[in-house]
Amino acid sequence: MSDWILYVILAGGVAFAVSSWWGVRRLKARHIRSAVREDTHKPDPGYQRVAVVFNPIKNNAEVARQGIIDACELAGWDAPRFFETTPEDPGYGQSRQALEYGADVVLACGGDGTVRVVAESLANKNVAMGLVPLGTGNLLARNVELDVNDIADCIQIALFGHQRYIDTATMSIANNTTGESSVHTFLVIAGMGLDAEVVGDTKEDLKKTVGWLAYTEAGVRHLPGRRKRVTITMDDEPEQSRKIRSVLFANCGLIPGGIDFIPQAMLDDGMLDIVVMSPRSAFGWLAMYAKVLFKHNRNLPVMNFYRSGKVTIRSQEPMATQLDGDPSGEATKVTVQVQPASLLVRVPKAVTA
Repeated sequence: MSDWILYVILAGGVAFAVSSWWGVRRLKARHIRSAVREDTHKPDPGYQRVAVVFNPIKNNAEVARQGIIDACELAGWDAPRFFETTPEDPGYGQSRQALEYGADVVLACGGDGTVRVVAESLANKNVAMGLVPLGTGNLLARNVELDVNDIADCIQIALFGHQRYIDTATMSIANNTTGESSVHTFLVIAGMGLDAEVVGDTKEDLKKTVGWLAYTEAGVRHLPGRRKRVTITMDDEPEQSRKIRSVLFANCGLIPGGIDFIPQAMLDDGMLDIVVMSPRSAFGWLAMYAKVLFKHNRNLPVMNFYRSGKVTIRSQEPMATQLDGDPSGEATKVTVQVQPASLLVRVPKAVTA
């Protein structure tokens, strides 16, 4: 191959990379954060009626069960009431039973799915939720600074720790192709597009073997692909068109591996942090990876951050969605809205999220 042909190929590659970098429309960002950063407080001392929404198939489930029983017995309380989840009911009916029981605190003992379902049932009920994380991601537990590897300590905090109100968020999912629709609560990060495809295609056996690193394998397989045109509406602003690979809706930003994906996201600021990702090449993906890994503040046209209390995404074709790491079906329209200070959660005393 002659030198001039090689130069043409190299120049073409550079031109493609530059167009991927700069050829992205930016949305208008008009939303200002007003953080609450509520101090934690101790619950009223004395007897508590304890209910546990319990996923019996998780690793260390029986260790957690016995630890909760022992802690309640040592405190001189009645034995905790366990309500076990099933494949048919991941916790909705069990959470209702816990409330009917008159629990003062409901422990979500399982993975992120169990935590999300319990939170959906307890939101705006003024009943505290305790976290006993037994899952792969344990997203909310990480964001309230629990040691997810110390079950005994998590049980102590869930039963006797401080507590604070945090925001939750709801995602309304509609699929015009199938006519299906649903509304769900999430606590950490929901998404539409590539991230949801990765979540839905992560191999369960690999998750059991290597934990959250299993998502990386699925992510590499899904990186190639085209951007899809959507419209985005934030709060009451005019609708804007955009080509995207993925949109994330964050209530808080810490993910497994100790990565603070969205450092400015806070649990109690009454805002959603929205990340719009639109790379067209490996160059764009590498730039985004470097930004997250090294936490640099340089703006990337292929990775934009916004804040809003409500956001609506519309797509001409169905796109995958996810809620706190669980697949939630395909949608042609999602509406995500923050629910400020709607959930009371047991946390360590010095939480800073």
